[in-house]
Amino acid sequence: MPEDTAPHLLVIDDDSRIRSLLQKYLMRNGFWVTTARDAVHARRVLAGLAFDLIVLDVMMPGEDGITLTRAIRQSSDVPILLLTARGGPEDRIDGLEAGADDYLPKPFEPRELVLRINAILRRSPSDAAEPLRPQLLFIGALRYDIEKGELKRGDTPIRLTQTEAALMRLFAQHSGEVLSREALVDYLGRDRAGHGGEVGQERAVDVQITRLRRKIEADPKSPRHLQTVRGAGYMLVVE
Repeated sequence: MPEDTAPHLLVIDDDSRIRSLLQKYLMRNGFWVTTARDAVHARRVLAGLAFDLIVLDVMMPGEDGITLTRAIRQSSDVPILLLTARGGPEDRIDGLEAGADDYLPKPFEPRELVLRINAILRRSPSDAAEPLRPQLLFIGALRYDIEKGELKRGDTPIRLTQTEAALMRLFAQHSGEVLSREALVDYLGRDRAGHGGEVGQERAVDVQITRLRRKIEADPKSPRHLQTVRGAGYMLVVE
């Protein structure tokens, strides 16, 4: 699991395959990654989360990356790295004039993306007290306040049991990461997870996951947010 000090990146791209590939690669390289599918989604995420850097695709339907960059710059100095299939001088100048810190033409090597991200982060001001961490997570129509441990649908609180609240807190702190059943048993404490040996304890965790899904999923039988990763564990996917 990444350390709490790992840089938090927002990847914005309308291509779900590219979003997934970038998220997995960047997380393997030590970053904490949240994704957004378009400018509207990104604005919603930015309203509740703070980031160390944004990786932004230029060519998106609706509001494009250049326009979104200009909008972000009206209220934030967060570093922005633009990705685009258009790599001509005019396009690069447009991106930089909009307020981007760097510009990477597609196709690119993932390793180069990591190098450029690290270079931008090294150039970023270091006088901030500490990296800003997420305060809110959006899970479908729900909102989870990490600091308060509150899950709400609109203004209506969703009651969580002590065990469900503990699981929710852990998944929120490591959204986008796979957490093994064994790790969940250890986190909950073996007495709380259940008795009957390791297999019984892991099955007890499965039961708790099922109960939590009933509270956060529109269709608990086809979970979209609290996903099962076959042979590995569970993962919280936020929006």
